[in-house]
Amino acid sequence: MFKVLKNLQESIFSVIAIVLLLCVQAYVDLKLPDYTSKIVNIGIQAGENDYILVAGFQMLGVALISMVCAVLIMLLSSKVAAKLGKILRDKVFKKVVSFSNKELSEFSTASLITRSTNDIQQIQQLMAMLFRVVVYAPIMGIGGFIKVLTASDNQMAWIIGVAILAIIFVVGTLFIIAMPKFKKLQELIDKLNLVSREILTGLPVIRAFNKEEREEARFNVANLDLMKANIFVNRAMSMMMPLLMFIMNSIMILIVWVGGHNVDEEVMQVGDMMAFIQYTMQIVISFLFISMLSIMLPRASVSAKRINEIIETEPSIKDKADTKKFDETKKGLVEFKNVSFKYPDADTEILSDISFTANPGETTAIIGSTGSGKSTVVNLIPRFYDVTGGELLIDGVNVKDLPQKELREIIGFVPQKGLLFSGTIKSNIKYSSENITDEQMREAAEIAQAVEFIESKDKKYEDLIAQGGTNVSGGQRQRLSIARAIAKNPEIFVFDDSFSALDFKTDKKLREALSKKTQNKTVIIVAQRINTIMDAQKIVVLEEGKVVGIGTHEELLEKNETYKQIAVSQLSEEELNKKGGK
Repeated sequence: MFKVLKNLQESIFSVIAIVLLLCVQAYVDLKLPDYTSKIVNIGIQAGENDYILVAGFQMLGVALISMVCAVLIMLLSSKVAAKLGKILRDKVFKKVVSFSNKELSEFSTASLITRSTNDIQQIQQLMAMLFRVVVYAPIMGIGGFIKVLTASDNQMAWIIGVAILAIIFVVGTLFIIAMPKFKKLQELIDKLNLVSREILTGLPVIRAFNKEEREEARFNVANLDLMKANIFVNRAMSMMMPLLMFIMNSIMILIVWVGGHNVDEEVMQVGDMMAFIQYTMQIVISFLFISMLSIMLPRASVSAKRINEIIETEPSIKDKADTKKFDETKKGLVEFKNVSFKYPDADTEILSDISFTANPGETTAIIGSTGSGKSTVVNLIPRFYDVTGGELLIDGVNVKDLPQKELREIIGFVPQKGLLFSGTIKSNIKYSSENITDEQMREAAEIAQAVEFIESKDKKYEDLIAQGGTNVSGGQRQRLSIARAIAKNPEIFVFDDSFSALDFKTDKKLREALSKKTQNKTVIIVAQRINTIMDAQKIVVLEEGKVVGIGTHEELLEKNETYKQIAVSQLSEEELNKKGGK
């Protein structure tokens, strides 16, 4: 919790102002019982009406000062809480953006969303009353206790001790009961978010398999678990205030009973008894403030720990202190030298001894059966993962020695799943840079074979794209993703099975147009279809994470059994004879 509160240093002047105002408010509030005592003892009993009037106006002035302080404190506390929330959200977001795939797999998407919203909200709510509890309540409690002890008639001070012990017992018991549930509560919110997100994103599949009832039941289980945990915590915490009010009212009755006897025996004045009641209430209310904090603190403490887990997690992929520059004589050259890779915490290697070179001006294709490691190979190029053995060189330099930003600046990466952002067609194609001209944008769309469907839209390039591109087809999504990479005009193009949703005619047209645009560029294509890669200058065949063949389509068809099996399964005998040179 303390680590989270360190972020308050950016609001240090507001914090100092709040503390000073709380001290002023506590001081004037502690003066009020003195006025009450004097008005009753001197003004009423001695019949000094002028004194009552003067003291009354003084009390009114003190109450006004207290009110102004309270308003300013709440305004400043709200401002500090809101600023702290902004700082934490900013830090969490920036840290998550810096995460590699390894860290993203450790925190689920649902958990990251909960931590960025609900957890930070818990901290904000705590901050709104934290200063009042940490500063005001102790001053009032200790100040009131000192006032009682230093009073001439302090024979009833033991009553305050009884009140404090009773409050501590109630708060401590409820704290012990409820604390374990607070951590469980946040985990259950994570689970509910996870289930909700899966169901909402997977609705087409759920409907296709008629599994609506099954998913509803799964959601109801997560919802019910969260409800039960909330009910348990709320029941436990809802008992606190009635019990504390019972203690406060019982203490007041006890004071009146004991004080009444003391007044009757003429060992205490009525005004002193009334002042004692006020001091006691101030002390008890101070503990009520602390008890209210004890309701919020456990949950906020759990939230703070979850936020710190993200902020303190160091990305496994980060730039070195001394980075290197690209070798301009090897521009666009991609070299895999005995590369091996295994996922974090995995026992076996996904890739082993991968060696090949992708040259500028050539198309290098990667093909293999499902699970052979094709996508993993190309994910290593922009350093989404780091190689665990061997070397991967871009422009003659090991990717681990390059700044990530500069490395990714020269790569146009099209992922396996075409992902679009909410906005317009124009904003998606120009995603890499706002400096891309409309002419370059249209050229990229034309090469990607996206012009036809874009022009059919009412607003053309200004037509809206929904989040994730859900309002366009899979093929259209892929073509816009390809256009986005082309508009970037990078040195190296990487297509991770990015033509799978295209029909053969569109696929062929796109590759022909792309080859003209990328004459001096390095093009790396991962594909499942032989038709997509048969014209590539170099084809790398993978099987179970190893290179089992490198060559042209004709060479591999003749000499490589793995490639031949893939080709036979996809091409007709006529196509095999034609392309194989038989």
